[in-house]
Amino acid sequence: MQAGDVAILYAAVWQAIFGVAEVIGDPENDPSRERWAWRFPIRADVVVSDLRDAPAVEAAGIFPQSLWRHSHIRLSQEQFECARALISASGSLRGEFD
Repeated sequence: MQAGDVAILYAAVWQAIFGVAEVIGDPENDPSRERWAWRFPIRADVVVSDLRDAPAVEAAGIFPQSLWRHSHIRLSQEQFECARALISASGSLRGEFD
């Protein structure tokens, strides 16, 4: 991931996709962390206002097994566009978020 990339946000426990965000900075590594040592700043473009309304990850053709044990995966263009459309249709909020 690098600045300018666009990402679909995923809630692991819910197994749902809930937002579209842009990566706005370089990846940072925190070597003191054993798990999830890499992170990067994002700016949310669209988010689902309530996770109960978030589309299941499978609805975008993404299977939860592909997400286990990974902080992120690369989506095909088709998966990304489907996910973005599902999120946008889910009563989402748009704009700047803290």
